[in-house]
Amino acid sequence: MLGDVDRFLFNEGRHLDLFDRLGAHPVDGGVHFAVWAPNASKVAVIGSFNGWDPSAHPLAPSGESGIWTGVVRAAGPGDVYKYRIEANSGYVVDKADPFAFATEVPPKTGSVVWEQQHVFEDELWMATRKDRQAFDAPISIYELHLGSWRKGLTYRSVVEPLIAHVKSVGFTHVELLPIMEHPFYGSWGYQTTGYFAPTSRYGTPDDFAYLVDRLHQADIGVILDWVPSHFPTDEFSLAFFDGTHLFEHADPRQGYHPDWNSAIFNYGRNEVRSFLLSSALFWLERFHADGIRVDAVASMLYLDYSRKQGEWIPNIHGGRENLEAIEFLRQLNTAIKEKHPDTLVMAEESTAWPMVSRPAAVGGLGFDYKWDMGWMHDTLAYMSRDPVHRKYEHNQITFRPVYAGSENFVLPLSHDEVVHGKGSLLGKMPGDDWQKRANLRLLFANHFTTPGKKLLFMGGEIGQQLEWNHESSLQWSLLEHEEHGGLMRLVGDLNRLYKDSPALHDSDCDPTGFAWLDCSDIEQSVVSFLRRSGDDLAVLVFNFTPVPRPNYRIGVPRKGTYNELLNTDARIYGGSGVGNLGAVDSTPIPKHGHQHSLNLTLPPLAALLFEPS
Repeated sequence: MLGDVDRFLFNEGRHLDLFDRLGAHPVDGGVHFAVWAPNASKVAVIGSFNGWDPSAHPLAPSGESGIWTGVVRAAGPGDVYKYRIEANSGYVVDKADPFAFATEVPPKTGSVVWEQQHVFEDELWMATRKDRQAFDAPISIYELHLGSWRKGLTYRSVVEPLIAHVKSVGFTHVELLPIMEHPFYGSWGYQTTGYFAPTSRYGTPDDFAYLVDRLHQADIGVILDWVPSHFPTDEFSLAFFDGTHLFEHADPRQGYHPDWNSAIFNYGRNEVRSFLLSSALFWLERFHADGIRVDAVASMLYLDYSRKQGEWIPNIHGGRENLEAIEFLRQLNTAIKEKHPDTLVMAEESTAWPMVSRPAAVGGLGFDYKWDMGWMHDTLAYMSRDPVHRKYEHNQITFRPVYAGSENFVLPLSHDEVVHGKGSLLGKMPGDDWQKRANLRLLFANHFTTPGKKLLFMGGEIGQQLEWNHESSLQWSLLEHEEHGGLMRLVGDLNRLYKDSPALHDSDCDPTGFAWLDCSDIEQSVVSFLRRSGDDLAVLVFNFTPVPRPNYRIGVPRKGTYNELLNTDARIYGGSGVGNLGAVDSTPIPKHGHQHSLNLTLPPLAALLFEPS
């Protein structure tokens, strides 16, 4: 199972498929076990097949690699196991397998021998994935926590209702909060212990493969959250693995994360890089994931992240940049692009670090996309203000084009904004119930027409009233009320417009596809802009106050009839029905630098979208 090349690449930090070598692999006549524990004096496999007897099946060193291996004839698929590790220091511990493909259901912590049986039938999706995930393709992501979308569902039982919902609302992809095994359910998966194992809470690895396969057959992509930034310090897992700080830095100024009470990977250790690189590629290869979203990238990039003076160690140049993490991220993205060029890698990066989504070869980090946290924070701060005060913060809604061309962006309205006392998206909106819904419709229209790929956390589309609680299902009963059904209908129509109109998606990553008409109408809190791609043109107007505005004139680039394809104040969405009767003819009156203009009626707290016929 382990050859000289494997050992060499592993120790060099360049092995990309360790999951085929380390861990538990059924072979003829038993199971081959392999685990990295270079500072151990003894390693044995204990499990359900030997009565958990550490003397029954000792492992042997594999050369000078630090890996211990052996074949256990008595073991087979479905058996539970751990490694009994005795360190040179006398420390003895039972550890779960870092490369386990399956685990016991938490709170149990044993690893499970698993041999994947599922045969994928998503050939058509995989053959067309490159075009579906191109920079000029419409990408609209439905972010969800599998356990609380509808409580009690499994990988298999969630398939039909999830596909029906995602298709009806029009999203192109789902993004799953970390599905990798984690001991504490309340971490939502962000405290990962099983970097190669789908959580057993919802079924087996084959069940998870079935979910991905069925989503692909329904033309829905799957993006997985992945956490290489830190890991929990539970005794059974990675921390202090062989009696030394093997996966993490020993010095707490480098190896301890104060925000999450967790350990930080040692990106300078070659074998740790091989472990993490193999984990990322595992999900793309074994489960056909279409991309990964890398969590907490900012915490990886800065040595002083969430630390006070004296609580961190500068790099060799005296700076705050984590040079080893930077090199790891570049290596990660380069490896993924070489092996799976049609997949996506997205960074949750909350600072102004340059060139996050530019190739590593030119000095970037190599991600395909960066989450635009600035847009999310500015827009939500603006929309949460009473409309009477919005004119004083007008720059929050107009600032983004200043930097929009610096990266390839995903615009997230994510789970982070509806937890920890922040309330739901609907709850953030000011005003009475009608105004709250009108403001939320306005927010969604701005989201779907601003350049960038889209991401919306579950519950937003139905106007969830309560803050997200991972212990409860979404408030699906709200859809019994017409106003919430209208909100979901709007999100569906926005998704369809986004996909059907080249002007709204072709130029998501091209700044030439956006142009202001007017960003300076501060007193009336109205903005208007163009989206374009070739001859395709979309005209957007947003009224951020509850005041209808008749005879509002905007310039347009060419004469003709402009069809009103979207009005968020339409009655079918729960609005008041103020609008422009479906179309407006241009007049030869110059405005906003154009020779023709439209005379519009702007509905209250509403967005309008026009396209020339």
